[in-house]
Amino acid sequence: MKKLLYIPAILLLAACSQPQGKAAKQAELDKLKKQEADLSAQITKLQTELGSTDSVKRTEVNVVDIKAGNFTNYVQLQGRIDAQDNVVAYPQASGSITALYVKVGDHVSKGQVLAQLDNSVLLQNIAQAQAQANLTQTVYQRQKNLWDQKIGTEVQFLQAKSNFESSEKQVASLKQQANLYRIVSPITGSVDQMDLKLGQIAAPGSTGIRIVNADNLKIKADVPESYVADVNQGDNVKVVIPDANDSLMAKVTFAAKVIDQASRSFGIEIRLPQRKTLRPNMTAVIKIADYSKNNSIVIPLNAVQRSTSGDYVFVANNGEAKKKTIKVGAISGSQAEILSGLTNGDKLITQGASEVEDGDKIKISTAN
Repeated sequence: MKKLLYIPAILLLAACSQPQGKAAKQAELDKLKKQEADLSAQITKLQTELGSTDSVKRTEVNVVDIKAGNFTNYVQLQGRIDAQDNVVAYPQASGSITALYVKVGDHVSKGQVLAQLDNSVLLQNIAQAQAQANLTQTVYQRQKNLWDQKIGTEVQFLQAKSNFESSEKQVASLKQQANLYRIVSPITGSVDQMDLKLGQIAAPGSTGIRIVNADNLKIKADVPESYVADVNQGDNVKVVIPDANDSLMAKVTFAAKVIDQASRSFGIEIRLPQRKTLRPNMTAVIKIADYSKNNSIVIPLNAVQRSTSGDYVFVANNGEAKKKTIKVGAISGSQAEILSGLTNGDKLITQGASEVEDGDKIKISTAN
């Protein structure tokens, strides 16, 4: 009987506990939903602050605005600066050096004596010959006075005259020989190299003094035969001197007509203006304009991509990368001439172009 009374009580308790459990779960669910809404709002706020509300992945790229301008293609060569007047002054006879009149860096004039070699024996011979010449001059003058007075014979007069002229020529010849024992500057310039010492034996062709006129410089270069139609005398050239961090515009002043059989090239020369930064034997980069066109589309060469179907680039269009097939013309250094495929105002993708495909979403970088 007691067991029968317990059963209704248990059923009553179970019926009362079911709604209470469901209400608790509903309350827990509502709480979690509220937390979810709060988190979503916080996420949206942070995305807005970071500027990344767009959930679509965008590739960051750099662009340049395309503008038509002048395009010039250059033939680039390497040359060497040389002095128009760059010579070594040698003695014309052998002997020991008795005097040095200049040092490295001195400015000298054409005909100036730079060094003296021992010519003491010749000087003694000159003194003796000069004394003999003075005597024959006196005899000739007296014989002439007598001949003018019709005294003496014509043979005596002619003999005295011949002796005098002969002695003068001998003196002049000895003086010329004595001049061979000097080192004389053949040009006006500066002493660039001199390794001579007093007492040193100097000889023709082996011991000399280098004189350079640094105010009169030129560039010498060899041009490959393939450019024979592109490089001519009178062409404008751009000269870059890397070591001097200098550049200038000049003209080709000489272009050889003969092709060297060994190197298959021809020589050119470019006269340079006076520049304190330039020195003989400096390396020079020569850029000779062989093609020029106005109103051309010119883009960086590294923006051009190649495929089996041709060359192409990417441009920015309404936040997307658009592929454009192009035709490349001449190439000069890091620049390429575009014959077709691009127009003024296009925004060419440069940095990041290799990371996008046609139609990809992009973000244009604002960094400098």
